[in-house]
Amino acid sequence: AEIVDPEAEKPDDWDDDLDGEWEAPKIPNPEYKGPWSPKKISNPDYKGPWEHPQIDNPDYKEDPELYAFDSFKYIGIDVWQVKSGTIFGNFLITDQFEVAQEQIEAINKVREVEKAKKEEVEKKEREAAEARAAAEKEEEGEEEDDEE
Repeated sequence: AEIVDPEAEKPDDWDDDLDGEWEAPKIPNPEYKGPWSPKKISNPDYKGPWEHPQIDNPDYKEDPELYAFDSFKYIGIDVWQVKSGTIFGNFLITDQFEVAQEQIEAINKVREVEKAKKEEVEKKEREAAEARAAAEKEEEGEEEDDEE
């Protein structure tokens, strides 16, 4: 909390072109009393923090089948992804552990086959790229022989 010194004067030898625009020095504000805080007054009726009462709801009826549906026709998901083109599938909604285990095993078999096919394709692409690189290197070697 500082203010501009009201008694400060620009020095006689101050040159605005060489020294820049003159700014008066700052001094501590004599009227500053510290950061503001609200005054506290006592409240004789204060009983502490409020706690909400637990009141029974007479209209409440427990329904164990509340979220049970005959079939789930649709499912909604919200996915944030960094790389586009991701495909999601094989959603399973069940409350039976055995069914989930069977589906996981079936999906993993399909995934293993897909992974093997992908590796095979990538291997062929690598071999083709290596063959192209070797052919280009060979062509460069022939061109150098022709220049000599």
